[in-house]
Amino acid sequence: MTASFRSGFACFVGRPNAGKSTLTNALIGQKVAITSSRPQTTRHAIRGIVHRPDAQLVLVDTPGLHKPRTLLGQRLNDLVRETYAGVDVICLCIPADEKVGPGDRFIAAELAQVKTPVIAVVTKTDKCSKAQIGEQLLAVSRLHDWADVVPVSAIQDFQVQLLADLLVGRLPEGPALYPEGELTDEPEQVLAAELIREAALEGVRDELPHSIAVTIEEMTPREGRPADRPLLDVYATLYVERDSQKAIVLGTQGRRLKAVGSQARQQMETLLGTQIYLDLRVTVAKDWQRDPRQLRKLGF
Repeated sequence: MTASFRSGFACFVGRPNAGKSTLTNALIGQKVAITSSRPQTTRHAIRGIVHRPDAQLVLVDTPGLHKPRTLLGQRLNDLVRETYAGVDVICLCIPADEKVGPGDRFIAAELAQVKTPVIAVVTKTDKCSKAQIGEQLLAVSRLHDWADVVPVSAIQDFQVQLLADLLVGRLPEGPALYPEGELTDEPEQVLAAELIREAALEGVRDELPHSIAVTIEEMTPREGRPADRPLLDVYATLYVERDSQKAIVLGTQGRRLKAVGSQARQQMETLLGTQIYLDLRVTVAKDWQRDPRQLRKLGF
């Protein structure tokens, strides 16, 4: 008798910079979620798909839950709550290398209200000694009566497969939800915009991450190219909130923006499997994070 096939959705929640996106990418085996050492990097609930002989696990990587200070922050929190209302299993990510803080307790208290099983995942174990990991596992266990508590390291591939098995075990029986080989259901334009934003976040000052948004104005195959050497023209706009931020993103004589473009283009070519011509502009949209009209225009 053949073993039954399972399929369903899991989501990662946690405070900003808890290792959710890195773990999503490790489980899928390819980059679909952007990662950065800056908090609040993820702004969309990105879906990544894990294909296995026995199951199809759809991972939803969400923005970090936090106490919102702007309308954007509020909308991101609403997005997280909407996401975990519709999944089969939730993972709460808490990094091993930082003490359990008020942010973790805030999220744990929220998750204590839901009926969905919650697995606590202690991430970034590669940064700690065994004793520190043991202490963190105890501290996390005390927060709530979790369905499971698992230490992992996405960087060292430690217990990533074990976590996948635990997640699959919580999925309902059912057919595959997506075609074999598909890694994400995100439109290519959303992924391209996210990769540009990731490149723009690298190495900028702390006040910038929340202030950068990216829209793809146009994404079209170049006409008249040979069939074996296609080229995709991508025109994108980077939005910041102030002129001083525009100067930071551009860099001296536009050198920073050039580096951003070159890094993003390479990542996009890897992801989309085609050569890309990338045209980047920087524009100031004053205080867009607090303006409902501008938020709508930027896709929030």
